[in-house]
Order: sequence, then structure tokens, then C-alpha cells
Amino acid sequence: MADVKISGLHKRYGSFHAVRGIDLEIPDGEFTVLVGPSGCGKSTLLRTIAGLEDISDGEIAIGGEVVNDMRPRDRDVAMVFQDYALYPHMTLRKNIGFGLKARKLPAAEIEARVQTAASMLGITALLDRYPRQISGGQRQRVAIGRAIVRSPRIFLFDEPLSNLDAQLRDEMRGEIKRLHQGISTTMIYVTHDQIEAMTLADRIVLMRDGLIEQQGAPLELFERPATTFVAGFLGSPKMAFLPGRIARGGEGVSVVLDGGLRFDLAPGRVAVGGDGRAVVLGVRPEHISRAEASSAVPGRARIEAVIELLQPTGSRTYATFRIGETPVMAEFEAHDAGQPGDTVPLDLNLDRVSLFDADTQRAI
Repeated sequence: MADVKISGLHKRYGSFHAVRGIDLEIPDGEFTVLVGPSGCGKSTLLRTIAGLEDISDGEIAIGGEVVNDMRPRDRDVAMVFQDYALYPHMTLRKNIGFGLKARKLPAAEIEARVQTAASMLGITALLDRYPRQISGGQRQRVAIGRAIVRSPRIFLFDEPLSNLDAQLRDEMRGEIKRLHQGISTTMIYVTHDQIEAMTLADRIVLMRDGLIEQQGAPLELFERPATTFVAGFLGSPKMAFLPGRIARGGEGVSVVLDGGLRFDLAPGRVAVGGDGRAVVLGVRPEHISRAEASSAVPGRARIEAVIELLQPTGSRTYATFRIGETPVMAEFEAHDAGQPGDTVPLDLNLDRVSLFDADTQRAI
């Protein structure tokens, strides 16, 4: 096992600056997820760690050793790819043990490691089959098994679940999480799927345009996003953004939305600047609930809204309303959702909402 330290890393492809001065430290044994939209530089960053891409500037150290000029095979990392990269003419047993055979390990040791990895992944009964004879999820298990047998210092995953259907993705997320809990090896995982990031990571590194937008524990990024980009990227359904302005009265601070609706924030909750400052109020579906009490609840704003659309998901139903001109979702119990066209009383939890500066898009 080993830590990873990246300092001032740049990667250019001609005039295109893919990674722009990344500084990142990943402690030994941590599961770090690099997430962000397509083209943000996350896969490029992963490939530079693996040694599959040369860096333009900066430094990468693994276990305290600078590896800038080290060949991929000498970095002692194992990479799991999106497309499995299995040899079709080899059995699964031979696919898993191929790297060990290339290193000329004794046959008995190779077999023992293959059996251990197969047992961890639940594919022992499949070892004598060929890749064409198994499902996509099973192929991904084989690709992971091939990485496990090497006992590397670091595991690297490059969008390994993107080719799987939704049910298999859920299954494999659990397998990868259990794997990390079982072996406690440093893992760096790339995905564009924010659900994968939230469920797998000890720490999320959210990237945008070759830079780190924010990093931290999943719940930290979800509940305290540093920018509107972070707030909009994490969470499904997405956060709604309501434009407005700061209004002060006595000791309190309020946000007056563009449509005139006024929300009184908790005193001292945020340092928000002066009267008239343009802001954006960020509201997630779970911040809104059906109003139960006949009178207002402290810390909550009472509003009435008309249901425009219902999206059942099983135990929960997402209802779309409009606050001013902005569509906003609320999360209801499935049997308490009502019908489109109903006017319902709602409570907005003002202690949970996010507030951003309208110009900088940063949290305030």
C-alpha cells in the first residue's frame, strides 16, 4: 500500500491544456473518487498516475518515491479499464493469472492467488469459462480479479461500470466497496456518475476544466457545496437555483426572490454582505416537505404551490412546482403525493438551503 502526492501537475496536448496545475494528496488506504463532466481531465489525471500518459510539468510521488520517469510496469499499480481488456482466447483462470505468469511466478503461487481473488469476487465456479461465455458484470469481476492478484500498491479504476446496465452497476458498486473494506489498499476511481462518487468514496475530488473545483467527504460536498457548479453536479434530482437579493431588517437577513417572495434566514447563519446584494438560493428536493402544522414552523418558510408534474420512483415521488419562474422539485412519500393541478402547502427548510453570490457563483 502507498499514498499518492501530486504537485503542480500539468498535462498539455498541443495547445489544449487538459490538466492545469493539480495539487492533490491521497493518503494510504483511502478510496478517492475523481468525478466531473466529460472532458474535465479526470481520466487524464488517472492515466498520468498510471504512467500511461507523460506529464507536461509537475511531480507525481507514490509511496514517497517520485515516479515521473518510471515505466508503468515499475510503478506497482493495477488499472481496471472500462472495456475489461480480457483476452478472448484465454479462460478466466488464465486471464486473471496472466500478469503473474509474465512475471514468472511459480504455477502453484499463481493458482493460489487466482483462487483467492476469484473467491473474493464470487467467480470461482466460472474460472474455466471464456470471456464470451459470461455476462458483462462477470467480465468486470474478472478484470478486477486480474488487478487483485498482483497485490499492487494502488488500484486505479477508469469508469469501470459505465458499460453495465443499472442493476449490474448497483451490484458492482457494492462489490468494489466490499473489496476496499477487505483489502484497505489505496484506490483511485474515475467516474462521471455522481451516484457512484457519493456511494463509493471516502473522499470526492470534483474536477472542472482541468482543475479541482472542490474536494472532501461526500456529505461535505453535498451539504456544503463551495460553488453552484458543485451544488448542481451532486444530487439527483438536481438542486434548484432561485435568483434574488439580500434584504436586511433588524438583526435578521432575508432573501427576496425576483418574484417578490421573501425568505427569512436564521440570524447569523451566513455573512452575506449588504442590502441588495444579488444572490442565488439553492434548494434540494429534500429541503421541501408537505406542511403538516396549521401554523408556521421556526426555521421553515410556508409557501403554497401547484403541482405541475409527478415522478414516482417507488417509495418516494418527486413533485415539480414553480417558485416564481423556476421549476423546483419536492420529495414526497409515494402515497401522499397528490395529483397534478393540486395546490398544496409546503415547508421550505431554511436551515438546509445553500446561498451563493450571483456574480462569483461561490457559496456565502
